[in-house]
Amino acid sequence: MNQMPDDLSEFDTKLLILLAANGRMSWAELAGELGVSAPAVTAHVRALEGRGVVKGFTVLVEPEAVGLAMTAFVFVTLGHPRYRAPFLKKVTAFAEVLECHHVAGDDDYLLKVVTASPRALDGFLSEKLKGLAGIVRTRTTVALGTVKATPVLPPFAGR
Repeated sequence: MNQMPDDLSEFDTKLLILLAANGRMSWAELAGELGVSAPAVTAHVRALEGRGVVKGFTVLVEPEAVGLAMTAFVFVTLGHPRYRAPFLKKVTAFAEVLECHHVAGDDDYLLKVVTASPRALDGFLSEKLKGLAGIVRTRTTVALGTVKATPVLPPFAGR
C-alpha cells in the first residue's frame, strides 16, 4: 500500500479522496461525509490549496466531443542539455500538448498531444515541434483508442 505523506492528516487524505472522485461535491456534502461543518471543510481545502496539495478544480472535457479526435504520444530527444529550458518554455505553451514528461531511457521527453486530425498532427509536428532548436529526433505513436484515461490518483493510505 502507498504511504501517506507525513504532513497529510487522515482527515485531509479522506477529503482528497472524496474531491478526486467528485470535485463538484458541495462543502455541505463533503462535511456530511466527513462528519464536520462546512466551514471546517472549506478551511481544510483552502489550506491544502495554499500548500500546493490541491492544484485547482477543473472540468474534464471529452476530446472527441470538441473535435480533437487524434491523440498521439511523441518522444523527443534533445541534442544537448542547453536546449532544455528553451524547449520547455515553447512546448508548455503549445495548446496541443496536454502533458510533458521528462523521462528516462533513450529519449528526453514524452508529450501527450491532441489534434483534430492526422493532417493537424502533421502540422504540429512539422511546423511547431520539429522547428524548435536542439531537437535531434522525435518518435510518434498514434493512439487508436483509449481504454482508460483518468486524472484521479490511485487510492493512498489513510482512507
